[in-house]
Amino acid sequence: MKSYIGVTDFEWFELLRRQRELEEVNFWQPGGSRQFKALAAGDLFLFKLHSPRNFIVGGGVFAHSSLLPISLAWSSFGIANGVRSLAEMRHRTLRYRRSPPAEREDFTIGCILLTQPFFLPEERWVPVPPDWSRNIVQGKTYDLAAEPGATLLGQLQDSLRRLHLLDAGDERYGSPIPVRPRLGQGSFRVVVTDAYERRCAITGERVLPVLEAAHVRPYASGGAHAIDNGLLLRSDIHTLFDRGYVTITPNHHLEVSTRIRDEFHNGREYYALHGRELRMPGRPDQTLSEENISWHNEQVYLGA
Repeated sequence: MKSYIGVTDFEWFELLRRQRELEEVNFWQPGGSRQFKALAAGDLFLFKLHSPRNFIVGGGVFAHSSLLPISLAWSSFGIANGVRSLAEMRHRTLRYRRSPPAEREDFTIGCILLTQPFFLPEERWVPVPPDWSRNIVQGKTYDLAAEPGATLLGQLQDSLRRLHLLDAGDERYGSPIPVRPRLGQGSFRVVVTDAYERRCAITGERVLPVLEAAHVRPYASGGAHAIDNGLLLRSDIHTLFDRGYVTITPNHHLEVSTRIRDEFHNGREYYALHGRELRMPGRPDQTLSEENISWHNEQVYLGA
């Protein structure tokens, strides 16, 4: 298992550790030119403060990385970005960008999505490994099964146990073996958006502001924030899907209910989409769950 130690501001850390029951955070990078690829999903990402505070102060389970418009990063994660507003996020980002964007430009930033975050009190901060260089600006990768990574993992385990954040047998941070990250709402939105290559699964629409990550089975009804329970849909089709006017067949085609015509005396555009095959993610592990499709057919769809 690998771990990456990322360098961050004290203000970002301080705001986040004051939030209760955070299920995810966005460790954003201001440049927005290169996607983070140092870890695999389930690896451990750690927070180190800027010098002279040369300590590891928290971390989380790496879930996904992406390059996103700053507005989408804000709307997806809100205060879990470590800032209180989009205006503050823009201001903080511009401090680190070499060339300032236009005043109203929705510029791109790097986003590292972490689940199950933890924040250590100062008396439990962990010193950086002995080979850490002051010249490191962004971060460094460590193998937790070899030194000095193994010692680092042991120190983290000790701090987490003393804070009752790690129980015996807890596999989140207790073993150098990747775990499956539990996505939050914001991470779900980004993961689904990227899995569908930022195109509506039905219409192929590419205008990102009108695309939404839809749960096949809603979270409130027992559905998970998981890729096999997600569809990227144009906002109007998402609304119809949630209200049962359209559904997905087991062989991944769109079915449109006659209730649209009966109730609204319209819907020509949507009936033209009836029977269209969905564009699905390319990876087999991202295929929609048959169980969730059946649930939507039976519990939500208003019928042909």
